[in-house]
Amino acid sequence: MLKINEKAKDFVLKNQNNEEIKLSSFLGKKVILYFYPKDDTSGCTLEAIGYKNLYEEFLKENTIIIGISKDSVKSHDKFSCKYDLPFHILSDESLNVLYDYDVYKEKSIYGRKYKGIVRTTYLINEKGNIVFANDKVKAKDDAFEMLKMIKENKF
Repeated sequence: MLKINEKAKDFVLKNQNNEEIKLSSFLGKKVILYFYPKDDTSGCTLEAIGYKNLYEEFLKENTIIIGISKDSVKSHDKFSCKYDLPFHILSDESLNVLYDYDVYKEKSIYGRKYKGIVRTTYLINEKGNIVFANDKVKAKDDAFEMLKMIKENKF
């Protein structure tokens, strides 16, 4: 994982609308950068719906939400439309950002090892520095926990 107080690594990726999104364009706002394994799976959908349901609260806290996975722009568009997601979902098919943020790692299920995305959430402050990092994310609680942390200034 990236370290607290480290400068967040800038990137440009395409969102679900095929628009280029640059992380540094959000300087002056807090950014929740959450990495998730796969569109339209149970845990990933729970996490996205959590952020959707609290979206207006995050806006009141000057906070942008960005989800990233290795799924295609087309997959993100379908996922975003299906659940009417109001925030950016970025496609990193090249895996470059996933490696830069140290979330693409060896995983194991039933003894089988494979590479995949470890569900991880970073909070980036208005100056572009990482102020919180969690790689033990519970999908259904992530949005609530992040909003609580932001409102209580616990970072």
